[in-house]
Amino acid sequence: MTAAFDRLVASLDYPMVIVTATTAGERSGCLAGFTTQCSIDPKHFIVCVSKVNHTAKVVQGAPIVVVHVLRSGQRDLATLFGAETGDEIDKFERCEWAPGPAGTPVLAGTDWFAGRIIERRDAGDHTALLLDVLPGGSADRSGEAQLGFQQIHDLDAGHDPEE
Repeated sequence: MTAAFDRLVASLDYPMVIVTATTAGERSGCLAGFTTQCSIDPKHFIVCVSKVNHTAKVVQGAPIVVVHVLRSGQRDLATLFGAETGDEIDKFERCEWAPGPAGTPVLAGTDWFAGRIIERRDAGDHTALLLDVLPGGSADRSGEAQLGFQQIHDLDAGHDPEE
């Protein structure tokens, strides 16, 4: 019944981001493709996190998340944060990062911004986080091509979406 929708969506090239969060001494991060700016003034952004991800548990208590915009040469980071799970490994031991706003990990070499979570909404198999964008961040690589879904669609997710 949704064959046309499924084909259309499969052909889209969503920009891929990594969302990181920390709470109560626990840090996590995951690859996300369902994102969008949703307000110009105030600056608001929505990012959706799969409910089966380790990160979903951490964002429930996190006041802030960092959204890292990936560039076409950063498939290695997409693979680490999309094909591995924080339930089994510490992804941050396998990449360079530094503490950012509220101690939230900021991945080295990425463009990023932070947002205060102002609302969490059920969005089916994902949780939608409405972010109030905070000052700061980095856009040093903004002239480079983004990493899109079509470049990583072959990755096996760290968690089966139907778990």
